Amino acid sequence: MNVLVIMHAESEGPGTLGEFLAATGATLRTVRLHAGDTLPRDLAGIDALVSMGGPMNVYEEDRYPFLRDETELLQRAVAKDVPTLGICLGAQMIARACGARVVRSPQKEVGWGEVTLTEAGLRDPLFQGLPRVLPVLQWHEDMFEIPAEGTLLATSAACPHQAFRCGSAWGLQFHIEVTRGMLAAWFAGSQERKAILRRFDDLHQVFAGYASRFYESFVSLKRDAHP
Repeated sequence: MNVLVIMHAESEGPGTLGEFLAATGATLRTVRLHAGDTLPRDLAGIDALVSMGGPMNVYEEDRYPFLRDETELLQRAVAKDVPTLGICLGAQMIARACGARVVRSPQKEVGWGEVTLTEAGLRDPLFQGLPRVLPVLQWHEDMFEIPAEGTLLATSAACPHQAFRCGSAWGLQFHIEVTRGMLAAWFAGSQERKAILRRFDDLHQVFAGYASRFYESFVSLKRDAHP
């Protein structure tokens, strides 16, 4: 399995998702847009695509021209039924590629919280078998709207749009890929750092189990069309 991983910031890599993919024998091709890497022109040889988080906003294309190129690549991925996963900024990029707006979230979310699966989410192939309420790590101030051809899969009181599906693409506003090291770096210098890490330690076994089950479902997806 050949997986294209798109990064927008060095601190926001694939984390446990990357570890899981590597353990399955997948070949990861990582494109670091923030470091000047360029995206492939087509999707030949790519079995799945993952777009990670980042500090920029999807509408800052003039400041970050690579966002425009990524939007076009994501549009081609959805059109060709390539299994695609976006996390945080990556989810917002998928929503934009599918024709939806990205707006300010009713509330900025930073830290641990919970999301609730919708009825569609409980039936979705990536969330099947998971509990209705999931602990997650949040760090965002924007929120995607649901594409016209998309389906809302998870929600929360602070941010009603937490996960969606549009064709072969899934977007998660929250982070399931975080490792302890990633959190330590993200919250370095923050007064909340100790509490964030302590909560990670308390949740780690359950959190990692949910994430692994989600990853297993993602890699088992069949690609129905080829470029």
